[in-house]
Amino acid sequence: MSVKIRLQRHGKKGKPFYWIVAADARAKRDGRFLEKIGTYNPNTNPATIDLNVDGAVKWLQNGAQPTDTARAILSYKGAMLKNHLAGGVRKGALTEEQAEEKFSAWVQEKEGSVSAKKDSLAKAEADEKAKALAAEKEVNAKREAEAAEVEAAAKAEEVAAEATEEVTEEASNEEE
Repeated sequence: MSVKIRLQRHGKKGKPFYWIVAADARAKRDGRFLEKIGTYNPNTNPATIDLNVDGAVKWLQNGAQPTDTARAILSYKGAMLKNHLAGGVRKGALTEEQAEEKFSAWVQEKEGSVSAKKDSLAKAEADEKAKALAAEKEVNAKREAEAAEVEAAAKAEEVAAEATEEVTEEASNEEE
């Protein structure tokens, strides 16, 4: 039986959500699976990935072949690195402690880069909001200025109309 580590689609139309599963290669895409290894949500930025790294390594060591997308996800979360380090331990090139130390150092570095990306996205969003607010304030100021001009013009016309009425009344009073 050939086992694949692949994505199983869930979610609704236009909002995909995936389970990362180990399944028989002959099973349907969303059909029967052997074990659920994790989840992948591409709708968030950055994408949310929850993966049981040890479970993925166990399946990789048992001969499961990941699909291209699953391989990228496993690599991103460090399962491929952990499998590689486990191979080194089996061959005697590394000790278990050295392998665990290398993996934990890699995880710390990866978490730092992910948090930096989240911070930059949050900063960019805040800058965009500030820019939109400034543009909105500018538009509101122009509207208020135009409204004040229209009001001043209306008041000037009213004053002019009153002045002509007074002149007309005075002229009619003088004629009498």
